[in-house]
Amino acid sequence: MMISTKGRYALRVMIDLAQNGSESFVSLKAVAERQNISMKYLEMIVSILNKGNMVCSQRGKAGGYKLAKTPSEYTVGEILRLTEGTLAPVMCLEEGAENCERADACTTLPLWKGLNHVIDEYLNHVTLDDVINRKV
Repeated sequence: MMISTKGRYALRVMIDLAQNGSESFVSLKAVAERQNISMKYLEMIVSILNKGNMVCSQRGKAGGYKLAKTPSEYTVGEILRLTEGTLAPVMCLEEGAENCERADACTTLPLWKGLNHVIDEYLNHVTLDDVINRKV
């Protein structure tokens, strides 16, 4: 499993919004400058976060984005799954994957299932607040 720039940047955006916009909306321009992310790429990432109800948006002079919930209510797992689609280490464990004809005889499948479980357990228990406060 390799987390793409989209997933890593989404996490950075969520952290930035948590640190800089607890009460007010934050402009994408400000986020782009602080995080050194191009506006075009940032707009794409924020669109995904907005459609996933992770952020709220407001148009106008005081507009921008802010978190829809408090940082402690987000897990790193849910943020990465929204942007990455899957965190499964192998294709046969991805959600909606066709059953592999070798699954019954696959000697490595238990290994991959165990790794998938460890990844899910870890990322589902680390909150955005934990990352911000360096509790991981």
